[in-house]
Amino acid sequence: MWAFVLFETLIFTAYFVVYLIARIRDQDSYLHEQAQLELGFGIFNTIVILSSSWSVARCVQSARAGRYRPALVNAVLTLSFGVVFLASKIVEWHRELRLGNGFTTSDFFSHYFFLTGIHGAHVLIGIVVMSVVIHEIRSPARRSQQLIETGATYWHTVDFLWVLIFSLLYVVR
Repeated sequence: MWAFVLFETLIFTAYFVVYLIARIRDQDSYLHEQAQLELGFGIFNTIVILSSSWSVARCVQSARAGRYRPALVNAVLTLSFGVVFLASKIVEWHRELRLGNGFTTSDFFSHYFFLTGIHGAHVLIGIVVMSVVIHEIRSPARRSQQLIETGATYWHTVDFLWVLIFSLLYVVR
């Protein structure tokens, strides 16, 4: 998992560098288009994703202590935060498309849809991972601390990447 985390971090770093170079080359256009984003969506999604980091950490903590009922509750909570994040992102994408801001509208929106889309795909994978973790926790015969912690590591990576995406797309002016 750590090799995968390193690989994903390097890939996203490359995406971020491409975005920053493009932004430097056309700063006025990027600032204008960035201002069209609804900051409230970004803030809401950041709160949701940070809350999911908290719940997955609590899941690991509970599982380590052999308290599988609270671990299960926190794993389900983490998965639920992931679903809420994706639902909110879909609503935000719909808003942007309705306003005429699509993938091919401009360089900024190409980067916006690509970065948030690829991140959304990772959240979807994380939801599948958390489903496996939930399945493992439910059965005493299958409980694997290693699997629970590996799933949590993946989830934290996705959360960390969102914080960077949020900063680049919504906050940095």
